[in-house]
Amino acid sequence: MQRIVTSPRPDWQDKVEEYGMLFHTIDGEAYWDESAYYLFSATEIDELEAVSASLQEICIAAADHVITNKLYDKLQIPPIAIPLIERSWENDEPSILGRFDLVYDGHSPPKMLEYNADTPTALLEASVIQWFWLKELFPEADQFNSIHEKLIDGWKDLKQYFKESLYFSSVKNAPEDLGNLEYLRDTAMQAGIRTEQLFIEDIGFDYCSKRFVDHNNQVIEQLFKLYPWEWLLHEAFGRHIETSSIILIEPAWKMILSNKGILPILWELYPHHPNLLEASFDTGYFRDNYVSKPFLSREWCNISVHRNGTITEYGGSYIGSGTIYQELAPLPCFDGNYPVLGSWIIQGEPAGIGIREDRSEVTTNTSRFVPHLFS
Repeated sequence: MQRIVTSPRPDWQDKVEEYGMLFHTIDGEAYWDESAYYLFSATEIDELEAVSASLQEICIAAADHVITNKLYDKLQIPPIAIPLIERSWENDEPSILGRFDLVYDGHSPPKMLEYNADTPTALLEASVIQWFWLKELFPEADQFNSIHEKLIDGWKDLKQYFKESLYFSSVKNAPEDLGNLEYLRDTAMQAGIRTEQLFIEDIGFDYCSKRFVDHNNQVIEQLFKLYPWEWLLHEAFGRHIETSSIILIEPAWKMILSNKGILPILWELYPHHPNLLEASFDTGYFRDNYVSKPFLSREWCNISVHRNGTITEYGGSYIGSGTIYQELAPLPCFDGNYPVLGSWIIQGEPAGIGIREDRSEVTTNTSRFVPHLFS
């Protein structure tokens, strides 16, 4: 694994916009960054693929363990969510994607930081944008990236669930979310599924029929939501889900895996697993060199890093949930850049990676996306 400095294409902004990436620059700084790329060996890619498959397997087993033993209190999952979780699990309601965040340096085994199992983003850039970058600049090289093909095949496999239009929804005024959503919607359309786009704020509820409806009062039978389950359940939307018969993707059981409380449970089930970091619910479990994380934080918000007797805290708006404590896994450093690998799971199978890097060891919403290849 190496980080190679290179020259961006002179017209790179136009090229990525052509494929729908209008959020390539954030606050005046490049988010899509092709001034460098990561080079892997084929052996390293094989390892990442095998580890991702193994992690997916044990995460599904951990979700089953939580449901079977009703460990919802451990994850502070509210009572309103429990019947939704159990129904979606028992009915095998459709799931299309998720993303593991991994620490990897090419030498030590990859380690799982967490599982973005509910509303993962950075999909468009991982699937399409870095692929066309590769084909233009390195046509003889390869990339761990079958995301696009697996998405289309995955939607085809799930087509039986969608008798009516499948709605795709995110919040208004969020260009990155909309870019990812529209890309995902396009893959569903390529699979032959009828789709509609509707913002979360525009979804209505018909109290007579007890069904969710769109702005034309058409019933919404199925909805892909780029909107976290925990937010839905704290809104008026949430209390109507159980009686409405709507099918939501990602399904409610993904609340278990997107909750960082799954990390100590995984460690309890698979102690000393080579690809897990030690984790606990107990405040005094670690003496030093650990990270405390809220159950439901994202983009490193509200975490505290305890390292060699010092504490570095990162602010954010994720409050009111429990906290887990996880072994500190220092990120590899390449010329002052710290990468985190996002390993995509499409309908249960590894499908490719995307890399986010920053000048600090904290990956935030504005951390750069850097392409990769292998040879």
